[in-house]
Amino acid sequence: MAFEITNDMLVGSLMPVVVYWVYGGFYTILGYTCNNYRLHPKADEDEKNFASKETVIKGVLWQQFRQFIVTNLLYMMTKGNDTGASSGQSTSLIVIARQFAVAMFVFDTYQYFLHRYLHQNKFLYKHLHSKHHRLVVSYPFGAIYSHPIEGFLFDILGGSLAIYLSGMSPRTSAFFSSFANMKSVDDHCGLLLPGNPFHIFFTNNTAYHDLHHQLYGGKYNFSQPFFSIWDKILGTYMPYSLEKREEGGFHLRPVKECKD
Repeated sequence: MAFEITNDMLVGSLMPVVVYWVYGGFYTILGYTCNNYRLHPKADEDEKNFASKETVIKGVLWQQFRQFIVTNLLYMMTKGNDTGASSGQSTSLIVIARQFAVAMFVFDTYQYFLHRYLHQNKFLYKHLHSKHHRLVVSYPFGAIYSHPIEGFLFDILGGSLAIYLSGMSPRTSAFFSSFANMKSVDDHCGLLLPGNPFHIFFTNNTAYHDLHHQLYGGKYNFSQPFFSIWDKILGTYMPYSLEKREEGGFHLRPVKECKD
């Protein structure tokens, strides 16, 4: 079978990249004007983080380039396979909804257990996952900043597995991957905006993940990017409260019983 990249494949691999930067840029602009909804003062992004924004941008672009290559390899290898991502599929809304549900479950399950293990294994945390946690105060375009090996295992392999097992076509996977990127950017944006649809439909939100990035949260709230179900089932869920800061924004506090 000849390998070729079709227009649907290009859309499937490039659209999530464009969405990531456009949506991240939208939140970055809001971050300068919405101080009353911030979880951390804007200055903390430079003062408390251990990676420069230039380093983060370069790391994310490298991650997205590799993801582009792997995604198109997946499309080419599964072309014509009914269980894979076939660009010629004609799917109904019901089928697409089912594919989204399967992909979300697979992605959540895969990322929860890998994420948790990366924290529990001291060697892997030190040499891999700690790079992502250099962003103590997370911001939109740092959502997928990570060690290259972790980036491959976490997002590239996990996303490819979700797309393959759900049977998505390249075009459908473009929307799923874009949706997942938007959710990841939202989780790392540091803003609790009123009326945010992600916060209405998902309890796993900006505050939920921000707590995990703090020093006291490293043993809790591993679930991402969609639901918090695995944290709640396996006892790693940490509830929190939000208090208004006098200078504007919110102060995130963990529930004391979960700190130990």
